[in-house]
Order: sequence, then structure tokens, then C-alpha cells
Amino acid sequence: MSVRIAVKRLPHGEGLPLPAYASAGAAGMDVVAAESLTLAPGARAAVATGFALAIPEGWEVQVRPRSGLALRHGVTCLNTPGTIDSDYRGEVKVILANLGAEPFAVARGERIAQLVPAPVTHAEFAEVESLDDTARGAGGFGSTGR
Repeated sequence: MSVRIAVKRLPHGEGLPLPAYASAGAAGMDVVAAESLTLAPGARAAVATGFALAIPEGWEVQVRPRSGLALRHGVTCLNTPGTIDSDYRGEVKVILANLGAEPFAVARGERIAQLVPAPVTHAEFAEVESLDDTARGAGGFGSTGR
């Protein structure tokens, strides 16, 4: 399945690569930082990417962390997966958090996240007096074992 998504490069995104797949089998497109900053341990920041999207109705773009940053540095995306809605036209920003013990320098042009387009299904909630029974019932938060 494929979807065409319009992308507008912003002035501070000049010279940077647009989101792109790093390999033929990649699910996510790498996205790079359009600014440089340092994240102290425990800090978070909305990092500019230098572009905006026009996502077609019926689609979203999910923002996901890069596994290498998470494993090597403890740097991840908050609100993961983040959702960019089809009616949003502002700059795409990535909420990065440093969960590591050392400051982490983000360099302009460095890959900081992945973008994954996904179809959206809308639901209609119907209020009822009771729900059907299941073997699990209301058990949650680890109730099915470790």
C-alpha cells in the first residue's frame, strides 16, 4: 500500500534531506533535526525538522523513536507513537527525551526519529448498559501473567 504525501520544506530546512527510507524493507522514513541542541539527562525538547506535511484524509503519520539512539544513548521520542493528523499543516517537530545519564548533543542533519504513514479507521462509540463476558474479564495491568 502506498500513499502520496505532500511535503513543504521550510526555510530553516534548506539543505537537509527530506524523510526517506534507508532500505527497501524499512517501515519508517528517517527524519533529521533542523537544529542543533543539547539535551541534559532527564530533559526533553520539541526538535524542529524543517518541513511540514499535507497528509491525505484517512491517513496519519506516526512519529517513532530510532532504536540506535534509544539503545546507545537512552534518547527516545515521548508520546510514542506520536500522531500527525491529516488536518495539521504546521512544522513537524519531534519530542525527544534524554533518559540517559549523560547530556546528548543533537546535531543539525542527524537522524532523530522515524515517520510511518498509517491508514486511520474512525470508530463510533455506542453507550450500552453492560458488556459481554470474556475469560479475561476486567483483569488488566499484568493479570495475564509475566
